[in-house]
Amino acid sequence: MVMERLAVLYFRVSTKRQKISGLGIKTQHNDVDCLLLSYPATVLREFCETESGSKNNRPILRDAIRFCKRVGAVLIIAKIDRLARHALFVADLINQGITIIAADKPNASHLELLEDAIRAEKEGILIRKRIKETLAAAKENGVKLGVAGKELALKNKQAAYEFAEKMAPLIRELLGARIKTVRAIMNELNRRKIPTFRKGRRKWHLTTVYHLLQRLREKIPEIFPRPCIRNSFNNINPKS
Repeated sequence: MVMERLAVLYFRVSTKRQKISGLGIKTQHNDVDCLLLSYPATVLREFCETESGSKNNRPILRDAIRFCKRVGAVLIIAKIDRLARHALFVADLINQGITIIAADKPNASHLELLEDAIRAEKEGILIRKRIKETLAAAKENGVKLGVAGKELALKNKQAAYEFAEKMAPLIRELLGARIKTVRAIMNELNRRKIPTFRKGRRKWHLTTVYHLLQRLREKIPEIFPRPCIRNSFNNINPKS
């Protein structure tokens, strides 16, 4: 006869959105439920937390570990990265005598758990790096983080038109010097190293010049002195 073990379940998601949707927790529940069909255990308590796996000092996880120690229960998780993304933290739990059972690898040895923890830690580092690079790129492109999409789009549009108005004297000068095609204007702006609307981007492209001229045509049509020039931008090809 196989003796049932006492067990504590621990589930974790990283964001409140995942918690509200229930998708992350539901998937973990399903994995653990499948394990419990064949693993003889009496579940005493269930702990659920919304925190980053890179944080070791999580209050709910701390309570779960304390409870496991008090009653001698095993700690059941869906997979090792739901417990932590820090290999030394997992090693410390094992050294404290906590038995960790991962639903995706229920028969894993301590060494295998640590190997999975190392992989989870590396993955966490890459995730944070990608997020940092994405946010930095967005900030460099003038995106104000945390602002609602529609409000941000409106502010960016207004800023683009204000920039076009500031560029009006220079464009008038270029047109007066018979520099009139999109490509010719692009080349001259780059030759003079005139900064673009997007912060951090100093090189002009055909499309950026095209949009600049379109905004000027809407706001200051008189900048194009002759009708033939003014009307030519109605069907202008940004590749011309």
